[in-house]
Amino acid sequence: QVQLVESGGGLVQPGGSLRLSCAASGRIFSPNVMGWYRQGPGKERELVATIDSVYNTNYGDSVKGRFTISRDNAKNTVYLQMSSLKPEDTAVYYCKHHQIGPDSWGKGTLVTVSS
Repeated sequence: QVQLVESGGGLVQPGGSLRLSCAASGRIFSPNVMGWYRQGPGKERELVATIDSVYNTNYGDSVKGRFTISRDNAKNTVYLQMSSLKPEDTAVYYCKHHQIGPDSWGKGTLVTVSS
């Protein structure tokens, strides 16, 4: 089983930036895919971005051009750099780890975009 710990959420003004981190520990195999999903108030959980072990990335349409996902394989950590934040980006952001076997999810970190 893989454990995930997210950090970096908080309150930010519209147009601002924030960086999330997610550190994985436990029985980690390669290849794997790490990613971020989010669930806003009254909304379903949606894809934000994913990145695999060889740094291929995939983004949800609503964040393309504003968010950047990256990872440090030596630290088993994935990052999400968020820029030009909008009120509609307000959500709980969840980290996900996918490898052979069941997926693992973090507990989530709240991002609030408001003036």
